[in-house]
Amino acid sequence: MEYIRITSIDNPLFRAMHDLMKEVFPSEEVLEYALWKEPLEDPGIRVFVAVHEGKVVGATEYRYYDDLQVAMTDFTIIGQAGLGIGRFLARKRWADLEALAVKSGKPMIGMFAEIYDPYRIEGHAFGGVKPMDPYVRREVLSHLGYKRIDFPYVHPSWENNGEAVEELDLCFLPTDEDMTALDAAIVEKFLKGYYAILANKPQAWHDMVGGLGQQTALALLPL
Repeated sequence: MEYIRITSIDNPLFRAMHDLMKEVFPSEEVLEYALWKEPLEDPGIRVFVAVHEGKVVGATEYRYYDDLQVAMTDFTIIGQAGLGIGRFLARKRWADLEALAVKSGKPMIGMFAEIYDPYRIEGHAFGGVKPMDPYVRREVLSHLGYKRIDFPYVHPSWENNGEAVEELDLCFLPTDEDMTALDAAIVEKFLKGYYAILANKPQAWHDMVGGLGQQTALALLPL
């Protein structure tokens, strides 16, 4: 299996990846095809596909914020069961992030990820691919060490329509397994930067970020 970076919407592998995204994610979670042009060309945004026998069978997007010493996994797609795609992507991504942290001269604190709450996203088939089922994914990510950040999370829709998406939890994978809380200022700064591209954010999102500014530390809880 190959781990190939995508840096242009003109790459045929990107079309295959985008089609795969539309199969497994709800529409509000998928950025329009043409709007990917700038993100793919941004050197700070890393989009990779897993290619097996010439076919895109998985993908992941992530980024590293050396000023905050944290990473963010935007998404992970497993397009087919039985090939070990999830482990392949996780290992390749982590090795790449570790190299970026070394290059920055500061250790990585951990990695954010938005994780579906299966009890709030019931009814979406996620392309019929069982490893993408929210119940399965949440348990796998829990085993990897992800923890739920203890605050009510609101996600602005990627359709940029001002709608609030509330079926997700913001989670964190600390490099120190004994970490029990995360600096609220890191979460606040991260979210402001991460969603700066979306002009139409719901008022609930602004209220959430304002609330983070009133706190010092956020507990890391089991998934």
